[in-house]
Amino acid sequence: MPNLTDLLILLPELYLTAAACLLLLLDAFIRPEQRNVLHWLSLAVVLVAIYLVVANQPPFPVTAYGGMFVRDGVAEILKVFALLCTALVFVYARPYLADRKLYVGEFYTLAIFATLGVMLLVSAGNLVMVYLGLELLTLSSYALVALNRDSAQSSEAAIKYFVLGALASGMLLYGMSMVYGATGTLALAQLHGAAAHTAMPNLLVFGLIFVIVGIGFKLGAAPFHMWIPDVYQGSPTAVTVFIGSAPKLAAFGMAYRLLETGLGDLAPHWQQMLAALAVLSLAIGNLVAIVQSNLKRLLAYSTISHMGYLLLGLVNAGPEGYAAAMFYAISYALMSTAAFGVILALARAGFECEEIDDFKGLNQRSPWLAFLMMLAMFSLAGVPPLFGFFAKLLVLQAAIHAGMLWLAIVGAVFAIVGLYYYLRVVKVMYFDKPVEGSEVRVQPDAGLRVLLSVNALVLLALGLYWGPLLGWCRAAFPG
Repeated sequence: MPNLTDLLILLPELYLTAAACLLLLLDAFIRPEQRNVLHWLSLAVVLVAIYLVVANQPPFPVTAYGGMFVRDGVAEILKVFALLCTALVFVYARPYLADRKLYVGEFYTLAIFATLGVMLLVSAGNLVMVYLGLELLTLSSYALVALNRDSAQSSEAAIKYFVLGALASGMLLYGMSMVYGATGTLALAQLHGAAAHTAMPNLLVFGLIFVIVGIGFKLGAAPFHMWIPDVYQGSPTAVTVFIGSAPKLAAFGMAYRLLETGLGDLAPHWQQMLAALAVLSLAIGNLVAIVQSNLKRLLAYSTISHMGYLLLGLVNAGPEGYAAAMFYAISYALMSTAAFGVILALARAGFECEEIDDFKGLNQRSPWLAFLMMLAMFSLAGVPPLFGFFAKLLVLQAAIHAGMLWLAIVGAVFAIVGLYYYLRVVKVMYFDKPVEGSEVRVQPDAGLRVLLSVNALVLLALGLYWGPLLGWCRAAFPG
């Protein structure tokens, strides 16, 4: 029988599970015209979960269920921002879903279950818990991608995501079985010590390779990136904004738990593997993004390059690098929600506003939305003094301090390459003439407009005053 302490440690997760089940039941009995009630309840559920994570955080790391579940500073920060991104997605998605007759309870319950998977994954203290959290997140994501059942493009994207996701999960599970076979333990804390004394080091390194494959797929790092462009483009934009934010925080948490907490003794091996993945991600993501005409697809390849920068922090294999990588994951999640939020604000029934040409002359039709999109693009590009610039600077410093100056130079060069396609979007909005007969919505939903403005302006505010957030991240990784 679980004791009361274990239950209290898992209180945010237990609350979110119960709330999601209640929302699922409520959706079965609610009338279509009362769907707004479900929206506001879902939003309230997520906000209360944020409060429970912050208010219930113990002053020092604690574990539950024999070490399977860990609550520490790393988990707290990632959970808070994952829940915050989910709340933003709910507000941004409402008008988009209503216009397309996708305003259904399944969207909210699946998103909450996916967020629960994120929370379990970043608190994993055991290989079994890693897999449980990952599968809860990915299975919910597959269903979200296929939310628009009448769209052949969405169905195709969901099938691709499912097939490649199942392959990656199988490889991760195979790698975990090799690690277990070499060490005889599933607990990450015990694994860390056992890795240095195993009688089968070759088997352990063999398992590590497959673990890296699973992490690379979840991050969307090249060459395991094949699913990202098709899934980003094929999903309803309301789903794309979710997939592009909270799961990236989970991927960082998964990488940290597996590589540092569990396999930290093998850092000389996995540092080189991550460095190779970082170079491939930076090259493929930035170069292929240049030729894209669809903005969602451009942002998908941009995501691949950003995961390359996140890997620069992980390559450091020390508190400085982990703090920089977490800071980068948070910055990317906020930048991604802002960029996709503008697309959602401009879309309307029968007009997805996905093509770069759809943004032509946006400054003449809606100067404020053009300004918000410019902030998001410049921050993604790493233009000072925006949030993205300092995030890039920190991971480049982490790579240099790890003795990989060449890797930092590669990152800096591709940051300049990436400027081109971000500036192209800004140029189209400010210097091109509007397309005749454009149906762009210039008066979005009031809640969306206010939160989107805050989201984008935060990128500027955190660029000017990023110290407290960085201090919070560094405090989670005491040297």
